[in-house]
Amino acid sequence: MQTHSLYAAIDLGSNSFRLEIGQMDAGQLRRVEYIKETVRQGNGLDSERNLSEDAMARGWECLARFGERIAGFEPHQVRAVATQTLREARNREVFLAKAKQMLGFPIEVIAGREEARLIYLGVSHLLPQSDERRLVVDIGGRSTEMILGQHETASTLESYRVGSVGWSMKYFPDGLWTPQAFKAAEIGALAVLDEAHILFNRQHWDTCYGSSGTVGAVSDVLTQAGWPEGRVTRDGLNWLKERLLKAQKPENLRLDGVKEERKPVIGGGLAVLQAVFDLLQIDEMHAAQGALRHGALYDLIDRETPQDVRSSMVSWLAQRFGTDGQQAERVSRTAQGLLQAMMASGRADVPQSERQRHLQKLHWACQLHEAGMRISHSDYHKHGAYILDNTDLPGFTLDELHRLSQLVLGHRGKLRKLETELQNTRFVQQLMALRIAVILCHARRDPDLSGLNIQCDADRRVANLQMDSDWAELWPQSAHLLREEKNAWQKTDWIFQVNVN
Repeated sequence: MQTHSLYAAIDLGSNSFRLEIGQMDAGQLRRVEYIKETVRQGNGLDSERNLSEDAMARGWECLARFGERIAGFEPHQVRAVATQTLREARNREVFLAKAKQMLGFPIEVIAGREEARLIYLGVSHLLPQSDERRLVVDIGGRSTEMILGQHETASTLESYRVGSVGWSMKYFPDGLWTPQAFKAAEIGALAVLDEAHILFNRQHWDTCYGSSGTVGAVSDVLTQAGWPEGRVTRDGLNWLKERLLKAQKPENLRLDGVKEERKPVIGGGLAVLQAVFDLLQIDEMHAAQGALRHGALYDLIDRETPQDVRSSMVSWLAQRFGTDGQQAERVSRTAQGLLQAMMASGRADVPQSERQRHLQKLHWACQLHEAGMRISHSDYHKHGAYILDNTDLPGFTLDELHRLSQLVLGHRGKLRKLETELQNTRFVQQLMALRIAVILCHARRDPDLSGLNIQCDADRRVANLQMDSDWAELWPQSAHLLREEKNAWQKTDWIFQVNVN
């Protein structure tokens, strides 16, 4: 099979790593291959929130196997997302650096609400078309996501730090299932999920679906025991709890449908699931086929269309903070033209798709570069960066939002604050294009670019801006600001030259 027609999603969960390979067929995603490995990274977080060497090694070994399977895929065909364990891990960069090498593709650490959005996207795509209002619940290893939505659109998204691995470690540390431990685990889950009672109460939905993880495991057990297929009920949960209490510990549990790797964490997951049923007054939950990995696949495909959710979210955020739309578009047109010129004067082997991605991200930064104006005029770039670093913007990974924040932070002022980011050549070109564009558009009118030419030698870290003498005389303030910009780059590893012909 030709790999160019395939798409792959990797879900680095707290309990399991999963690889889903699909192919678009008549507008539908058809499964080609699915691999799941129990890695249980969530167990490897210590009291300081650092991943143990063993936990990292298990992850690397799994990703190396996944990497062999998707060798030959192009970057736009693969999306790898990491969830709560790596959101929490203080040493995640250590793990991710080697993980990227093992897999052969970047790994995105996504925020809780972005995880929730992708879960709903995956669930909704694999459900029959309906006007029903849906509640989707996903109890993972260290987090639980809840989503309200209709059709393929999610309206309310939340993520809570409670899951099967975390709760099993906390309330069943010796692996013993007792009535007292279950009661404490359920009370603890209710405390964490308390606000969900308002956001997701029974008035807001018609049908409840459970995605992947704990719900899938519980549904499988109940179906094997003769309960209605694909449904989880209160009576079923109570029956399963009694079976666990009777077994007392995982190694004594004898139930069809419970895989060995699920036994150590089923107690914590069941306690959380019972708390969700009680809190939201759920009588019946349907096991959904779709999950996070399916949502990641559909989102990957959507990114190749003009309806990329990230663009919509950037426009929403810009509107929310009252940015000057005309100025943003003006700066964007100018900055993208400068970046294209710099990329064209460098290596010619950069794929067009990659260039387009860099231009798109620069456009988003231009749309948001004045987002902090409503807070402070003098330090608006700092406030704009803070907004981006502290918002859950659907469609974006944490790293993508941080990169945007650094472009916004660096579009004016000194450059020493960006020492780490300035090691990335493409970031420097984006930043340089943005800073020059802001200078050229300082009068908030379309700039005259006829007398300007810019080239960039990325290998030598040198950019050369040439301006005609007539242009410099016609636009003296712009020429002055560009000469000042030359000085701003002198304290970096890059050289920005300004020459008048």
